[in-house]
Amino acid sequence: MSKLHIKKGDTVYVNSGEDKGKTGRVLEVLVKKNRAVVEGVNMVSKHTKPNAQNPNGGIEKKEASVHISNLNPVDPKTGKPTRVGRKENSKGKLVRYAKKSGEEIK
Repeated sequence: MSKLHIKKGDTVYVNSGEDKGKTGRVLEVLVKKNRAVVEGVNMVSKHTKPNAQNPNGGIEKKEASVHISNLNPVDPKTGKPTRVGRKENSKGKLVRYAKKSGEEIK
């Protein structure tokens, strides 16, 4: 299995789809499905029955997953979308870096 170019906590840019141009933080990465849940992107309405947490029930807005091919990490230096490379740092650990600026992606 190959490594993914995004991780939980990354700030990403949406390349295509209904939310094209939006940025958001990755809340969850679904590795087996190659999808990610991004904060404020791909909002769907979920109908809920009354329960202990929500006594009235009703319609709840919630983020749905987006395919990771439609996401690009945001360059920490410029704030624009970039591709990701991997290289060893001075300590010999493999780190991700932005191809545009060379800045390390945290």
